[in-house]
Amino acid sequence: MACSAPTLPPQQGGYRKAGAPIYSSVQVESARLAGDWRQVAAFGPAGCAPGGVTISGKGTLQASYRLCLSGRDMKGGGAMQPAGPGRFVVGGRAWWVLWADADYRTLVIGTPDGSFGFILDRTGSISPDRLKAAREILEWNGYDLSRLAVF
Repeated sequence: MACSAPTLPPQQGGYRKAGAPIYSSVQVESARLAGDWRQVAAFGPAGCAPGGVTISGKGTLQASYRLCLSGRDMKGGGAMQPAGPGRFVVGGRAWWVLWADADYRTLVIGTPDGSFGFILDRTGSISPDRLKAAREILEWNGYDLSRLAVF
């Protein structure tokens, strides 16, 4: 898996180990992100139902989402502004694609400050092997898997 250069998060709370490097996937093909995605896991307490993301457009992609993040229902959307290989800014927040499986059935999204992270799947019924791979990617990027809620 090819990755871009690491960025260190600020030394503060979140779901990632302070000072741990984080890498985004440089192999992401933006056009293949388009479509509907179902949330299958996120960090934080279970306090809401899993959500999803719809990605549309050509050129600059648009994202519309309702996600359960840190136990809260979060809604929003807007342009997915490219910020580097596998890196986007959505609504002023960094969304890094940490991993996409070869067939773009599963995505792992994280952020350098560790304030959120989540796993998306096209069908919402992620296979055990892809869930295992997604968890390994999150752990490798410094996330605390004991705080990951699988829906």
